[in-house]
Amino acid sequence: MISRIDLRGSLPGDLRSVLPRAELDVEAALDKVRPICEDVRHRGSAAVREHTRAFDGVELERTRVPVAEVHAALAALPAPVRDALEEAIRRARLVHRDQRRADVTTQVVPGGTVTERWIPVDRVGLYVPGGRAVYPSSVVMNVVPAQEAGVGSLAVTSPAQREHGGLPHPAILAACALLGVDEVYAAGGAQAVAMFAYGTDECPRADLVTGPGNVYVAAAKRLLKGVIGIDSEAGPTEIAILADDTADPVHVAADLISQAEHDTLAAAVLVTDSPALASAVEAELKAQVARTRHRERITEALAGRQSGIVLVDDTEAGLAVVNAYAAEHLEIQTADADAVAARVRNAGAVFVGPHAPVSLGDYLAGSNHVLPTGGCACHSSGLSVQSFLRGVHVVRYDEAALAAATARVAVLSEAEDLPAHGAALKARFDWEIPT
Repeated sequence: MISRIDLRGSLPGDLRSVLPRAELDVEAALDKVRPICEDVRHRGSAAVREHTRAFDGVELERTRVPVAEVHAALAALPAPVRDALEEAIRRARLVHRDQRRADVTTQVVPGGTVTERWIPVDRVGLYVPGGRAVYPSSVVMNVVPAQEAGVGSLAVTSPAQREHGGLPHPAILAACALLGVDEVYAAGGAQAVAMFAYGTDECPRADLVTGPGNVYVAAAKRLLKGVIGIDSEAGPTEIAILADDTADPVHVAADLISQAEHDTLAAAVLVTDSPALASAVEAELKAQVARTRHRERITEALAGRQSGIVLVDDTEAGLAVVNAYAAEHLEIQTADADAVAARVRNAGAVFVGPHAPVSLGDYLAGSNHVLPTGGCACHSSGLSVQSFLRGVHVVRYDEAALAAATARVAVLSEAEDLPAHGAALKARFDWEIPT
């Protein structure tokens, strides 16, 4: 059901080349999304509706969801689901509110200061997937940090669902209503990203688009980066678990299955120095998968080249492997898990100990589940309040402070053969630049 990779004895120099990873050919998808995006650029919402009909089998009169439908979805939401979403929102707000940045002023010299101001983007488009599964939790994860950052205008889009009359899934609409968002669009795929990038007669253009999606969403983000800001090119979900013989194989198997449930390309990777644990987890995978609802999807994900059990000599080697892998989600289920987790450098989010499974982070931990995939955690972060802010330096110098800087600016401008830079300061003073 799941392959093994034996790295005992010595670790290869290029660890990433031997570790399991899903293939996501964004470059190949670019050729498919380019004409779609150009069509939306030139024909606006008519093009969005046409591509929605072609890809989703839904005929729309308009892309924007009527506000009444958003509120009706909330009214029809089962009470236990509403309660769980409200608690998820409350916890996410607690975490993201503490991410707010304060303006900082630094006195560089007497009379000269630089202030870093944090300014929210003016308008964002938030993408919520709607393929095999429905993700109201992704509404929470996108909207809460944008709101806490102070974004003034935000819109949510999610694919039109034929079984729901051409609207996004009711749970997604209900989550929007709970968060006070009533600008919602029934659009998915590359056409939705292009809608936010270029704007249409129904949807004003946005400055930034965030949220995970399929390979065509990722390709559209890559293509339109620069026209619109993006958070990341999110690929299939990933879980890596670093575990030793103290871990419970029942828990480890259940957690691997939980992420394999997302998609046939989902990655589930166990890194362990315990062959006994590896064998016990393999047995548990067979038993648990047979009992789960989406066994076909999970089986394909676990058997894929992106999943595997990696055997290492010890926890030290395991840390080297998981840092090279840079998983979207990383669980630490070892002795002294806190100390091991403190040495993790590359991961989208780290879940420490037996009582912090990834599923908690997907919904109710308070952390954000929109995270870097495909090894991008070695250089990128998950979605946060910071994602929606821009740092702007505000420079204030008085006359004396500028005068004191003029000679050195003149020297550096001459060194770079840009004498007009120095002359711009000289013009403010009756002062001769040395030659």
